[in-house]
Amino acid sequence: MKIGLGLMLAMAFGGVAYGQTVAQARLMDASKVAVCKVSDAEWATPAEKSCYATTPDYVETMDYLKRVRAAAPGQVSIEPFGKTGEGRELDIVIASRDGVFDPAAIHAAKRPIVLVQNSIHAGEMDGKDACLALLRDMVINKSKAALLERVVFVFIPMYNADGHERRSAYNRINQDGPAEMGWRGNGTNLNLNRDYLKADAPETRAFMTMFHHWLPDFFVDDHVTDGADYQYDVTFTIDGGPNVPVETAKWVDEVATPTLKNYVDAHGHLASPTYITFVNDNDPAAGLGFNDDPPRFSTGYVVLEGRPGMLVELHMLKDYRTRVTGNYEILAGLMELMNRDADKVIAMNAAADKEAEALGSHAAENVKFPLALGWGGETSQFSFRGYQYTRTLSEVSGAMRVQYSHEPWNVSLPIQSGFKVVTEATIPAAYIIPAQWTHVIDALAAHQVEIERTTAPWEGTLETYECSGMTWQDPPFEGRHPTFNGEAMRNPGKYGVCAPVTEKMSFPAGSAVVRLNQRLSKVVLEWLEPAGPDSALQWGFFDSIFEQKEYGENYVVEKLAREMMAKDPKLKEEFEKKVANDPVFAGSSYARLNFFYERSPWFTANRVGMYPVGRLLKLDGIPIGR
Repeated sequence: MKIGLGLMLAMAFGGVAYGQTVAQARLMDASKVAVCKVSDAEWATPAEKSCYATTPDYVETMDYLKRVRAAAPGQVSIEPFGKTGEGRELDIVIASRDGVFDPAAIHAAKRPIVLVQNSIHAGEMDGKDACLALLRDMVINKSKAALLERVVFVFIPMYNADGHERRSAYNRINQDGPAEMGWRGNGTNLNLNRDYLKADAPETRAFMTMFHHWLPDFFVDDHVTDGADYQYDVTFTIDGGPNVPVETAKWVDEVATPTLKNYVDAHGHLASPTYITFVNDNDPAAGLGFNDDPPRFSTGYVVLEGRPGMLVELHMLKDYRTRVTGNYEILAGLMELMNRDADKVIAMNAAADKEAEALGSHAAENVKFPLALGWGGETSQFSFRGYQYTRTLSEVSGAMRVQYSHEPWNVSLPIQSGFKVVTEATIPAAYIIPAQWTHVIDALAAHQVEIERTTAPWEGTLETYECSGMTWQDPPFEGRHPTFNGEAMRNPGKYGVCAPVTEKMSFPAGSAVVRLNQRLSKVVLEWLEPAGPDSALQWGFFDSIFEQKEYGENYVVEKLAREMMAKDPKLKEEFEKKVANDPVFAGSSYARLNFFYERSPWFTANRVGMYPVGRLLKLDGIPIGR
């Protein structure tokens, strides 16, 4: 028995009795375990044994993988790379045809490494079960052994292992099966797929160490989508944009994307080479929207690493068998492509590394680095395969209600395409971060960025920013109150701006100097440029610079105000004009006195919003050590 979205919603609105019906229906799915027949019972995955009614828990998943390793010790290794907040071991599984499991040796042999991440949103565990089956077929029954001819296959079975074990039939209202599934957040309810740049979670920091140890040539993040109903069961996107090297972007657009779509379609599924997002969720005919991944997301982050990254989104309303087998096919297609194009991909990744290492050499050339991207205003046509639908005004929500049939709706729809650089910054040679900003420096260290330290106090005149007009998001987002919000992202500057200034700045011994002559220079730029959508400033790591710590008592400022007006008639005129024209200002004694305090040397000496990180155009005279 399959539970579709409409049935689940109908049951949910019915209260406890109907809720019990949902659970009973999913248990009926789970009861198939006893009657399901499989061709190879010994090596059937747990999901296959249940006819895809269930997915295995953490222990059952690892037990299966350990059985495979024992049966193919020369081809499979399981390696821990960290622990979750609740103490569960995080593992990667490596499949290598010749038993070479050392990434340095693999890279030296010019063999590409594919890294697949599963269950970051642990209710979306389809990729885990697909990887179990693909591994089995590579090393046990050998039906896919050719996929390991040159490529080394590495996968994380359960990245959000704590969320994976928070299992319930009620975690994903939109999703058709399995009977129970994990939770979106980790043990502290953080969404790990918003944590890649700020790196708050222990899982993220463990991932960074593992990622740089293996430095894969292609990265995949497996998900299950929410959203509209349509015919596709597999949708995917490989990120592009101005921060993707030209040769990589060309290969993605002209080779990888069409090859993978054709492979999936030829193997019994239907793929969309774009993540389906409607401009108007209540009117599919309005067309498809623009998608870009800032570096809080996994695939947006690997752009900064100079590696192609693919987001796979299985369609939530398709049954679990269809989703898992669709995930299997796109991974098999990718492995086939990576074997075929191994030399090309390795060469373009090496070129991306060299490009990143050279960024700091452009400090004197006024070269711009794109920080945030948006829709460029271009529109093209997309051959969309959806379902017929009706739109009616809902008496429940008060909005338009979309109801889908399962009659095909094959139509050409407009799709927003092309990139627009929303914010950018000139590239310095390096940044210098005062030693006391330890949490900002620690985040860079977690990314394994190369950091040098000053060996003595240093003072100099250099570029920085003065920030003002900031707004903070409320309620919290990912455990923080960031300065950005959706409206601010669409209208940079309207909700706060950091203007470049040149200042005399002092730095204690032990301050961090971060050069842009390294492979991770793009990570550094996105973290330390305030206007970056996921910068340290945007995520609240510098919130205390916006707190005024010294104030003037009213009777002191009152005297100061009179002295300032006596010495400066223009200031007096400005004040009187503001009192006359601004009734809110005129009615606030604090605002009226603060008008003068903010224009006094006392306020100027302790300016609120001064960004403490300096931009270095050269490093002459700075006392640096390792």
